[in-house]
Amino acid sequence: MRPPISRIHIKLAHPSRSLLFQRPPSSSPKLKPHLQQFRWNSSSKSESTPPSKPVKPQADGKKPQQEGYEGPSVVQQPLNLPTGVSDGSALLAGASPLLGATFTTVIGLAVVFVGGIFYFEWYKANVIRKMEMAFEPGYDPALNLADHGIKTRSSEATSTVGVDWASDVRRQEQDVIDEIVHGMRHGHYILMMGSKGVGKTTMILDAMRRVKADGVAICEAHEDLEVFRLRLGKALNYEYNEDSQTGLFQRRDPREGTIPICYMRVPPSLNKLEKVALKMAAKRQKPLVLVINNCQLFNNDEDSHQLLLQLQQKAESWAESHLITVVFSTDDFWPYPLMRKIANRMHVISVKDLRGQESLSALRHLRQQHFGQSEDDSVLLEVLRTSGGRLSRLNTLSREKDIVEATEHMLNNEKGWILSVIGLIPDCDDDVMDEQKVCSSSWTLLREFVKKYREKEEELRAAAKPGEFIPEPELPGISYYEARQIMTRADFLEMLDHQNIINIDTDHMVRPDSMVVLRAAIEIVEEPGFDELLDGVKNRIDAIESLHRTRELTVRFLL
Repeated sequence: MRPPISRIHIKLAHPSRSLLFQRPPSSSPKLKPHLQQFRWNSSSKSESTPPSKPVKPQADGKKPQQEGYEGPSVVQQPLNLPTGVSDGSALLAGASPLLGATFTTVIGLAVVFVGGIFYFEWYKANVIRKMEMAFEPGYDPALNLADHGIKTRSSEATSTVGVDWASDVRRQEQDVIDEIVHGMRHGHYILMMGSKGVGKTTMILDAMRRVKADGVAICEAHEDLEVFRLRLGKALNYEYNEDSQTGLFQRRDPREGTIPICYMRVPPSLNKLEKVALKMAAKRQKPLVLVINNCQLFNNDEDSHQLLLQLQQKAESWAESHLITVVFSTDDFWPYPLMRKIANRMHVISVKDLRGQESLSALRHLRQQHFGQSEDDSVLLEVLRTSGGRLSRLNTLSREKDIVEATEHMLNNEKGWILSVIGLIPDCDDDVMDEQKVCSSSWTLLREFVKKYREKEEELRAAAKPGEFIPEPELPGISYYEARQIMTRADFLEMLDHQNIINIDTDHMVRPDSMVVLRAAIEIVEEPGFDELLDGVKNRIDAIESLHRTRELTVRFLL
């Protein structure tokens, strides 16, 4: 063991002076005040030396001394080492400053590295825990929003409205949807197809409401894939690592500048969902359910096709392992042929309008629910003759006081909308020739629908007995193959389907989108002079195309 340090000799900048610091003994006298004011880090002469006074010369010729000078320059001052540092560390740092800085840096980096590892592990576990919360009962935001609408209407209504109309009007397909959403049917994924307003989303929400969204998450599609990514993250309670601080411990992904964000971030969310499903499978003993609603909102382009195929590939693998059941819902036909290419475990459910007695019972029940009473069946049958069995139409009409006037207004509105989309223009200019090609082909198809509907009415009238009730015929259908021949263009069918003018089902049958569309087409087609107008537009288009294909050649003979 080294003996304690008792004397330190330091040379000052002044060549004639030096200081000796010595540890004072316990019985040493107290220093004088002007010596206690000595400062180690003094930079000025006035602070390092006591103030001088005039000195008188001595008689013996010796060098004069200042007053208070006590001989040798020995100052007894206690030596205070740095606080918290042992003698060995101080000597190590003093002996090698580079070694001390290196030691401090290594310790700091080690703390940051270990802290980063712990943060990574905690964040990953927290992401899994948050996604598990998305499938707990009562979490789903879409269901909470729908239930809030029901409570608001129930509290503001003065009639006997207590439950939403969809819960009372139960469709035949509701039992199948309940089994799928409740996890009883698994081993395949679902594609629900049907026209807008037939009740696809309502049946899904009603099935979720029965189990309080236990093990179910629903997400709405969008034409902007970035918006869809955010909606999917909200449904799964996943932030795509946007709420983490892991950027402090890792470099930026170089793919972010070359690959669209939706392609990079949607697959990781599906991988996280797969981990959650594997973790919850042993406890639940049934698969989770993920609903992608309104897939027709995706653009019918290459980017949307790639994203939809990514979702379908995951749905195939999850269905095979009985982990997750994915439900796709769409109003348009184009997702079906796209997904049919690689479909192995896809089950298609086609949802259609209510028929006959079902639609009459539903409308009567809705009128009693909103107003406490209902009109005669003859009035309701006349309304159904125009509106058909579309649930969204029935719900709208059932809330009107004068249901007959509301039905006529709805028909006139639909008629005006159809004319604004595919209205014919006689003697059209060549600038709108392409648009009139679509319009003339569309009205050729609608005229064929009207013709088939009238023929079916004559058959039912001829088969009915005198005084017997004659039911309304169903919507007329034409095969996809025949529709292409009638229109002479195959690409126009997808446009009409997207505009909700026609509907194409899984059997590749083309029909008017609803009874209201058919009634509006009947009124337009049966107007006097419609056939001449349609033929005139077709002739005008042929004349314009003929002019575009004709070149005038002038030959002059020089005599």
